Amino acid sequence: MPEELIGEVTDFFARPVVAGVHLSGAIKTGDRLKIKGHTTDLEFLLESMQVMNKPVQEAGPGTDVGIKVPDRCRRGDRVYKVT
Repeated sequence: MPEELIGEVTDFFARPVVAGVHLSGAIKTGDRLKIKGHTTDLEFLLESMQVMNKPVQEAGPGTDVGIKVPDRCRRGDRVYKVT
């Protein structure tokens, strides 16, 4: 499936399992995302995200969001939207 680069992981929190992502593209809940890095290869459905600790349904380029992820990822990993 084609992938579109939409951001980069800027932070990771183990509890809850959340990644901070700086967006270069738009995303919304329900999108299928993939996070790839040196040791990371995750694919999942985006169920929830937050901007400034408030839940949002969509976010655009230039926004910093927190997204729930299924497993560990690392700063610098690239985030893709699977289309």
